[in-house]
Order: sequence, then C-alpha cells, then structure tokens
Amino acid sequence: MRRRLTLAGQFLALQLVIIVVVLVAVMAVLLAQAEVTFRQVEGDRMRAVAETGASMQVIRDGLVDAEARAILAPTAEGLRTVSGAELVLVLDLTGRVVAGPEPEFVGERVDLAASRVLEGRAWIGSWTVRDRRYVGAHVPVVSAGRVVGAVAAAREHPDVSDRLGTAAPVLPVYLGVAGILGALGSLLLARRVKRQTLGMEPREITRLVEHREAMLHGIREGVIGLDTQHRVTLVNDAASDLLGIASTAVGQPLSALEVEPHVQAVLTGEDGGSGDRVVPIGDRVVILNRMPLIQRDQTTGSVTTMRDRTDLLRLQDELDVSRTTTEALRAQAHEFSNRLHVIGGLLELEEPEEARRFVRRISGAHAQLSADVAARVADPAAAALLIAKVSRAHEQDTTLRVSSDSALPALPEGLATDLVTVLGNLIDNALDAVRASSAERVIEVAAHCADDTVSVSVSDSGPGVPESLRGKIFQEGFSTKESARPGGRGVGLNLVRVVCTRRGGRVRIDPTPPDSPWGATFTAELPLQEQR
Repeated sequence: MRRRLTLAGQFLALQLVIIVVVLVAVMAVLLAQAEVTFRQVEGDRMRAVAETGASMQVIRDGLVDAEARAILAPTAEGLRTVSGAELVLVLDLTGRVVAGPEPEFVGERVDLAASRVLEGRAWIGSWTVRDRRYVGAHVPVVSAGRVVGAVAAAREHPDVSDRLGTAAPVLPVYLGVAGILGALGSLLLARRVKRQTLGMEPREITRLVEHREAMLHGIREGVIGLDTQHRVTLVNDAASDLLGIASTAVGQPLSALEVEPHVQAVLTGEDGGSGDRVVPIGDRVVILNRMPLIQRDQTTGSVTTMRDRTDLLRLQDELDVSRTTTEALRAQAHEFSNRLHVIGGLLELEEPEEARRFVRRISGAHAQLSADVAARVADPAAAALLIAKVSRAHEQDTTLRVSSDSALPALPEGLATDLVTVLGNLIDNALDAVRASSAERVIEVAAHCADDTVSVSVSDSGPGVPESLRGKIFQEGFSTKESARPGGRGVGLNLVRVVCTRRGGRVRIDPTPPDSPWGATFTAELPLQEQR
C-alpha cells in the first residue's frame, strides 16, 4: 500500500514546489534585468569607443583620401585592443566595411538606414553581423562639416547559458536559504494546524466528516445544531422534515427560517425549560431535548434532538381505548357474576317467579342502555366507546349519559378513528375532573353532524377550569394534576388539539353560565373531509 505523506510532509512538499517556482520566476526576472543592464552599460561603453574612433584625424583622413585608407585597419584594431571591444569597424557612406579586425570583414555591409547615423546622430542598439548578434553603437565621422562615414563599436550579445553561468554561483545560496526557511515554516505551520485539528491528519478528518454525515443523516431522530448567535450549524433530514426547513439552511439564523415561535423558544433555550419538552409542530407531537455545547468552560452552541411521538401517542390512545373496553368487560363480567349469584339464591329459596322478574329487569336495563346509545350514535366505533366508558364511569360512581338531542350518523373510517381519539380523551379528562368532586358526578356527551362538520361536546360537573388556565390547557405537557410530566399527563388535550387541527377543525372550552350545572364543557369540531 502506498504510504501517504503526513501533514508536515505535505506542507514541506508544497513549500518546496513554491520555492522552485519562485526561484524560476526570480531567475527569469534576473535574466531579463541582466539583458537590459547589458544593453545599457555596454551600449554606452561602445558608444564612447565609437566616438573616440570618430574623433581621430587618421580615420577622417582615411575615409576622405583613398590613398590614406591603408592606415584605417591598424588604427581600428588598435582601438579595439585598447578599449576591450570585440568589434570595431570603419564604414563608408554606403555602410560598406572599409576596415575591420580581420580582412574578411572588408566589403561586408551594415544597414545604416535604421540607425540614421548618416544624418549626423549617434545610435545605440543591436545588429547582426555574420549571423552573430552584437550590442554596440554607430557614431558618424564628420570632416569639413559633412558626414564622410561612420565608426561602429560592438560587443557580442551573451546567450542564456552565459548569463546563467554568471548567476550560477549565487543560485545554491538562494536555494539553500529558501529551502531552510521553507522547511522551518512548514514544520511550524503543520504544528499549528495540528493543534487546531486535534492532532488529526487530513485523511482522518475527511473520514471523520464522512462518517459524521452518514451517521447524522442515517438516524431517524431529528438533530439540529445552533451556535451562540442561533445560526444553524447542522441539520439532518429528519429535522428538516419536522421543522419544514431546507437541508441547505446551514449558516442561516433560526429567526430567518419558517419555524414556529414556540419551537424557536425551545431550540434557543429562551423558554427556560430543560430535559424533554413535548412540543406540537404542525400536526405532529414532537419530544425536543436541548443540550448546550460547552468547550473550555464556555458555551459554544447547542444541539437539539427531536423524536416524533405522534404515531406513538395514537397507538397509546388506541391502547387506552382497548384497555377501557377490557376494563368495561371485566366490570360487566363481575356484575354478571353477582347477578348469577342473586339468581342462584332466588332459585335456592324456591322463588322462580322473582328470579324471572329479576332477569327481565336487568336484561331490560342493559338493552335499554345499548338501545339509547345506538339510537343517538349510529357510528359503531363511537357507540362502542361510549358503552365502554359508561361501564367505566359506573365503577367510579359517575353517571355518563348521551344527550337526548344527539344525532351522529355512521362516519368514514378515517374520521371515525379521529373521533374516537378525540372523544375518548375528552371523556377521560372529564372522569379525572369529577373524581374529586363530593357532589353528584355527572358527565354528558352530545354529538351532532351538520354542515359537513361533526361536533362533539363533553360536559362534566367537576370544578371547571379557572379562567387563568384556559389559555394553557391545550399546551404540550400542561396539566392541573400534580403528576404531570412530559410523556405522562398533559398529553390528552394536546393530542385532541393536534388531531382537530390536522383535519382543519378546532377544540375549545365553552363559556360556563353562572346557573349552569356544568363545571366545564369541551367542544371539538372535525370536518367530514380532512384538509391537507
């Protein structure tokens, strides 16, 4: 397996690459500057040499008098030797070389049109002689007030290898100093980065982030993180669905997102609560648990987990209905056993007529109860619930009756399920309310269906709900019982509100007139068609 570089090794390799790139760039700049410097310095020096030659009387005479031209060659060679120039040429007005360092140069032509030296001006620049580049100057030779020729002094232009050879002695120094500084800087930078990354290498950080993302988005519970400014630092798919925000909300303040105010208060800790909090979010009942993040004794944010309890509460309510039915059956079985004992006793006393009258009486009472409920409530699920609740109320010495003006037809399956949930919780709440009452304990249920809306009311003779608590009675976790706790009491009425709201209906506490026999009346309205 190929061994990967450590963080310090990667920094060092990167620094070395940067150093090499910088050195190459510096060398390119140095070579360009050397080129410019060479042209300026050598051009000025060659101009001085050419001016010296143009001012010599011997050269002026040799250009004017053809018989004196033989002295030009040794004069030009002497000038070249003394000045250190590589090339000194004497030119006539046509640019033809009349004297040079070697006889082969005589007759060669130099372009004087570009240099404008024939106009009496000195010129510095580059030109090519016999495929070799030279840097030098052209200076006009003036005799008797007119230009009679020119003197050219030049030095061969050095190539790149010559210039690199000149700079070579300092390159190892530059490279060594830069390498030492780069290595030291890489080690210091790597140590600082490692302190900030808890000593982990980049590949370890990558694996950690990938594992965190997979785990975060793989769990069913919602997770949302906030910093101290209440900006979203992380959010998984479950939290996005529950809160109704996009998964790209990371970095945005919570106040800018469409989150309900009471949910924001729990997420930010402004509600002052701690531990599990039962919060309605839309048509869901969610358990929120907020934990502050503390590092180095400072709060750096918070993480809140979310557990959707809606389906669980519905199952719990269905279980309560089943438990109520079971308890009613148990009570009826116990009552039936007692009645059998009475019948058996009457037969032992040889009172068959009295036994027959007793059987007719108890059979008629039960049949009358079932007939009364069935006459007013045609929906089987609601009727069965009411009969079961009547038996349970009878065990608590409470009278539960159905209002004589009730009229409830058979309902669609979905609405019937929601109605049983609402009605069961309202009756249970009423049974709790009248339990501590010393007066007559009475609960009355009224059910109607009109204008495509099912309306049920549950009235009890209990103490009622104080005016100061009417705004809180439907909140999550709120209860007037001492045993109220998240996930325990304080859920029933909140679930009723959630079910009604989800269907587009509502639940309320009706005002109680002063002369009313009822302590509290709860009314729930559910449309026949569920609104989405």
